[in-house]
Order: sequence, then C-alpha cells, then structure tokens
Amino acid sequence: MAQETTQQAPTSAHTAPARALLPFILPAVSVGVAASLILLGVDTVAEKLQHVLWGPLPDALGVGRYSVLWMFAMLVATGIAVGLVVLLVPGHAGPDPATLGLDAPVLRPGVLPGLLLATALMLAGGPSLGPENPIIAVNVGLAAWLGGRLLPRAPGALWPVLAESATIGALFGTPVAAALVISEALAGRPMRGRLWDNLFAPLTAGACGAMTTTLVAHPTFDLGLPPLGRPHVGDLLAALVIAPASALLGMTAVYAFPYVHAAFRRLRHPLLMLPAGGVVLGALAAVGGHLTLFKGLSEIAQLAHDPEGWSAGQFATMTVVKLAALLVAASCGFRGGRIFPAVFVGTALGLCAHALVPAVNPSLGVATGVLGILLAITRQGWVSLFTAAVLVASPTLIALLTIASLPAWLLVTGRPQMQLREDGTPVR
Repeated sequence: MAQETTQQAPTSAHTAPARALLPFILPAVSVGVAASLILLGVDTVAEKLQHVLWGPLPDALGVGRYSVLWMFAMLVATGIAVGLVVLLVPGHAGPDPATLGLDAPVLRPGVLPGLLLATALMLAGGPSLGPENPIIAVNVGLAAWLGGRLLPRAPGALWPVLAESATIGALFGTPVAAALVISEALAGRPMRGRLWDNLFAPLTAGACGAMTTTLVAHPTFDLGLPPLGRPHVGDLLAALVIAPASALLGMTAVYAFPYVHAAFRRLRHPLLMLPAGGVVLGALAAVGGHLTLFKGLSEIAQLAHDPEGWSAGQFATMTVVKLAALLVAASCGFRGGRIFPAVFVGTALGLCAHALVPAVNPSLGVATGVLGILLAITRQGWVSLFTAAVLVASPTLIALLTIASLPAWLLVTGRPQMQLREDGTPVR
C-alpha cells in the first residue's frame, strides 16, 4: 500500500541549478535600476511642471490656485496639450490606453518619447490617473529593444517580464508587489520548473527597482492612521460590509466603462476627445474640490491626516466624484493607470464609513475600502490585498482583509474588467 501511494503521489517540479539562474542577475539588476530611474524622472518632471501650473502661474494671473475657474481651465488645457501630443508625435503616444493593463505590449522605440510626454503632461495637469500603465509600457519597450541588441541570445520573453517587475517594484517601493503580480500571471500559463526559479529574475529586477526608488525618493505608503488593535466581532462585520460595498461601487464604473469610452470615441479625433474629457473633469472638480484631482497619493495623505475633518457627505461626494473622474480620464484618451486613483476612492469610502459609524476604525475602513475597489478595478487579488495592508501598516488587519476579500471576490470574478479589447468590448 505504501508503495502504491508513493507511485500515485505527484512528482515535484524540477529545480533549476544555480548556474542556470546566475546569468539572469546582471540583466535583471540593470533593468531594475533603469526602470526606477525612468519612473522617478517622469515623476520629477511632472511634479515640477505641476508646481508651476498650480502655483506661480495662477498667482501671477491673479486667479485662485484651486478656484473652479482655474481647475476647469487647467483640465481643458491639459486635454488640448495631450491631444496635440497624441495627434502629432510618432506612434500617437501608443495604443488606446483603455486597452492597456499592467501587462503592456512591446511598443516600437519611436513611440516611447511621445508616450512619456503625454504621461508627464497628464500627471501635471490634474486628470485622475496614475503613471503605472504608461511607465510599464515605456520600460517594457526600452528593455525589449536594448536587451535584444545587447544580449541577443537571451530569450525575447525575458525582457518584458523583467521590465514589468522592475516598474511595479519601483512604483510600490517593494519587490513583494512585483512578485505577487508575476505569480498571478504565471498561474495562468504553462510553467516549467519551480515557481521560485521562475520568479528569480523578475524578483531580482523588482528588488533593484524598489531599492533604487527607496534610496532616491524615500517613498512611503503608510497613511499614519490609528492602528486597529485587537480585532473584535464588530470589526469583522464592518470588514464584511465595506469591502463588498466598495467592490460593488467599483463595478458600477467597470460596467459603465465601455459605454463612456464609446461616447468619447464617437468624437473620432484626439483634439476633440481629450478636451471634451477635460471639460467633464473640470465640472467634476468643481463638485468634488481640488482633492479629487491628480493621481491621488498626496491627496489621500491629506485625508488620512485629519479623518475627522470632513463630514460623511463630503467623503461620499469625493468618493463618487473621484470614481467618475477616473472613469472619464481612462475613457477619453489620457495616458495613465487606474490603480492610484482607485486607492483614493477606497480611502474616501472607508473614511465615509468611519464618519457614518464612528465605531468603525478608520484603518479598517480605509483598508477594506481600498481592497474592494482594487479588486473590482484591477482584478489583481494579491496586489489588492497587499496595497490595502501597506496603507495602514497594522498586522492585525491581515486576517480581516483576507476574510473580507472572499465575498468581494465573489462579486467581481467572472465579470467584465476595466480594460477593453481593440474592438471596444470588455476583457473578462
């Protein structure tokens, strides 16, 4: 019987020898450092331009920095500027951003400068998108182009994986996020050998990207909210309500996405679509206020700094406005990603829950709100859990977040994603 059991047991995957993994270290380190520096360079340029556009310039014109007039004018002007870039640069700043996710296609080198310019203008001008999707696309294209020339014998599929991992590590300041994304991607593909062998090179790239960002920019995601402490039954109930509610809210944007995208596409020209998007975004900013502008990371820090500083109605308004702004910006052609503005939506929703029911710990509200919205928007389970956890830095929340992710996942799995195919139909 023991012999029969042994014969029926599955054999373990083949483990790669060290000599097979060592040649990947130098390419992974190089891609990791370069990907981080490109991200930091774009962020730095965008921040300096944002400082001018939203500081000295309106002051010189005698207009309030975040007055309704200036927000409206800046968002429309950003639409015109990005529209000109899309119209005039080689490659038109890449494919339709609504069709892109974290797994970027390999773009031609000539497309990448225009994509970088469009991204920097968008980040500085105020639309509610983050840098992740276009920066991943730029780094993937550069890595594939340079890697194929410098190391032609290396597998062609190596460079996109290294660049994606490096950029995600740089974005989040930790290689864990990159490892989680790549693990989810590998789970749906045929894989030779052990998982850790397959993750070795991407994890090296992600670690180098994260370390470069940490050494240069010192990023932090911890919002400094009061820790949860020892959880109780009420915390579990709150988590089981907020995360699915946040996921349902996110799915409203997901289901609306193809229709809003189609409405803008009827304008047929970037100098019509993008300024029209700027008009709608300006109107939304007038309702939601200046905190609903930009990618959202600095703005969630302001919300978390004073969780009691806004009423439940104000938090609810910011939640809905930011989600609508994300939907419009992602539909009309602005080059950007959807993760960071979604984090703002989840944060505002979680703080709204705390304002409505003070017994809901703000850390719990924010973490579960972010978890639910990211599950709906990204359909990346591990990254959603990871992001929600690092925002509040409370180890006691991990179990609650894991439990809350289960009903939230049931609400989103098998349904359309916030990403479209080239024909405009949603990806499932």
